[in-house]
Amino acid sequence: MKSVFVYCEVENQKVAEISQELLSTGKKLATKLGAPLEAMIFGNQLGGIESQISQYGVDRIFVADDKRLEPYRTLPHSAIATDVLKREEPQIVLFGATSVGRDLAPRLASALNCGLTADTTILDIGDHFVKKEKKEYKDLLYAIRPAFGGSIMANIINWDQHPQMATVREGVMKKEIFDENYKSEIVEMDVNSIVSDEHFVVKIIERHIEESDVNLKEAPIIVAGGYGVGSRENFEHLEELADLLGGEIGGSRAAVDAGFIDHNRQIGQTGTTVRPKLYIAAGISGAIQHTAGMQDASMIISINSDPEAPINSLADFVIQGDLGVVIPKMIKFYKANAK
Repeated sequence: MKSVFVYCEVENQKVAEISQELLSTGKKLATKLGAPLEAMIFGNQLGGIESQISQYGVDRIFVADDKRLEPYRTLPHSAIATDVLKREEPQIVLFGATSVGRDLAPRLASALNCGLTADTTILDIGDHFVKKEKKEYKDLLYAIRPAFGGSIMANIINWDQHPQMATVREGVMKKEIFDENYKSEIVEMDVNSIVSDEHFVVKIIERHIEESDVNLKEAPIIVAGGYGVGSRENFEHLEELADLLGGEIGGSRAAVDAGFIDHNRQIGQTGTTVRPKLYIAAGISGAIQHTAGMQDASMIISINSDPEAPINSLADFVIQGDLGVVIPKMIKFYKANAK
């Protein structure tokens, strides 16, 4: 039976958040297919790692445990993953759109002669009729993502080459426990039978990991500005409002491209996906690539002078007006009424 595979990233015996999100999504896809969900994880000192993975409904976990496999290096990881996928022949393989996933997934796609869709925002199962062949293909992976600058949502389908592969950014999919008591079969891999010294020609001398001071993903309140804010100076008013509310400041891709706000605060399909309790969108038109990264906010307030702005259709409340007037009034009102 064809299966759904997830490549799990691990650092210091902790499974990455994105991998847990993909396991949740993978389980939903596997259920639709009536197929097993499987995972592969490579690293060092991975004893008991299944306790972090099994609860997502994983049927089999392929574990490669070797001190040489952490931190990640391209050659050994790609060799082991290729070996697993060639033997198991899964129907679908999912990766995080991280520095690791973006390095590994294309190599595997090349080795397996299959397609790869990057930065998908929706994954589903469906059928596809090929007119040229006059044939309908069943149970294919629908890898859906914004295209052409966010003007359309493209449904990318690979019907004639397996496995079907996709990468997904952290935060796009929801992490959901399937069964806390779920039992997985553990398949321990013989690393030495797959890799050789040639796979370890790259030596990691030392690592310098920069900690980010921006945490959009966990922020309960986000005030985000778009190109309509007009300037970096005008963003200071949004920052003041965000500070008063105890939230974070964010921006659309257009605002980042214009230099109004730094890239590490970009929200959307090419930035960070967020799910705050309150999302205030100021001067944001609502391109698909932006709304894909914030549409699951509990409450959305749109402030825009354009009554036809696409983001207004997502918003719970719409304030139509000039940002230069509305934002200062909000700040003044909050200061006067905050306890």
